[in-house]
Amino acid sequence: QLQASGGGLVQAGGSLRLSCAASGGTFVGYTVAWFRQIPGKEHEFVAGTKLSAGTTYYADSVKGRFTISRDNTKTTVYLQMNSLNPEDAANYYCAAGRRVIVSASRSPRAYNFWGQGTQVTVSS
Repeated sequence: QLQASGGGLVQAGGSLRLSCAASGGTFVGYTVAWFRQIPGKEHEFVAGTKLSAGTTYYADSVKGRFTISRDNTKTTVYLQMNSLNPEDAANYYCAAGRRVIVSASRSPRAYNFWGQGTQVTVSS
C-alpha cells in the first residue's frame, strides 16, 4: 500500500516536496513513479526511478525543476518540486511496479500499485 503526502498550496516560483511511503514494506525491486492528473485528463507521467539501478527519468516539462529520490531505507520516495508554475497544479499520485520495462515506464498501465492522490495547487 502506498501513501502519498506533501501536497498543498504554493505561490508560483515556490517549492513543495511530496512523499510516497511504502506502508508495511519497502520499494526494493520496484520502479516507482509520480504521475499527475487534472480533471478530465489522463494521468501524466512526471518522474520515475528504478531503485535497483538507481536510475531516474523525467518528463521534459519538469526536467531541471523536479527531482525524484529515495531514502536510505528504500521505504519512501520523494518528489522535490522547485520553480512551480500554475501548469504544475494537479492531483499527484505515486505508483510502483515490479517488472516495469524501460519502454513502458512512462505509462500508468505499467504500474500495479497506486497511492491516493495529493493535491498540488499553484497560485499565480
